[in-house]
Amino acid sequence: MSRPFGRHQKKTEGVWYKMIGFIRGVLAEKGSGYIIVDVNGVGYEIFVPANSHAYLSAEGSEVMVYTAMMVREDDVSLYGFMRRGELDAFKKLITVSGVGAKAAISILSSFTMEQLQQAIVFEDAKTLTKASGVGKKTAERIVLELKDKFSMEGVKADEMIPENPELLHGVQDARGEAVDALIALGYTRAEASAAMAGVKDQDLTAEEYIKLALKNLF
Repeated sequence: MSRPFGRHQKKTEGVWYKMIGFIRGVLAEKGSGYIIVDVNGVGYEIFVPANSHAYLSAEGSEVMVYTAMMVREDDVSLYGFMRRGELDAFKKLITVSGVGAKAAISILSSFTMEQLQQAIVFEDAKTLTKASGVGKKTAERIVLELKDKFSMEGVKADEMIPENPELLHGVQDARGEAVDALIALGYTRAEASAAMAGVKDQDLTAEEYIKLALKNLF
């Protein structure tokens, strides 16, 4: 049986191919669990964690996303991450028996990189079960198989990809403040980020973003 070209690693739910290392283009659309990046007129649909920093970027701005491509018999999907450390964590997670791409995305949607690494390093399987679709046995396998592959060292060194300076000091700041405010109100980071993804307006104040995001939460 023929196979696509590229380095690959066989998985129970499909094959991960390292053919597209990253995608740089214009953020054309943001949706629940995905973004579409326009590269010279071609729109790439990329599945991202619910708390991805991509949601803080304004539509029409330039973004760069690290990617992993999953190939199954009936589907080809791209998964994207704004930080290389998140991509590395994704790759490690899908090596665990019973953890597919969707489960890995769910885990990365539920925790920051620091929280995930801390849970694994300190063998806190209970915390990992808070992620949707991750049961006790799966969480224990993640800890058992990855505790030696994760370390707290490097968490601070895991930096975001440089983005448009205008975003860093403008729209992104306001959106980031709104997400933090929603978390302070008791929403999870995943819920807050997903609510913000539904706000298409740009150049608003943090207070205005919060009001619009709250409407998406009810």
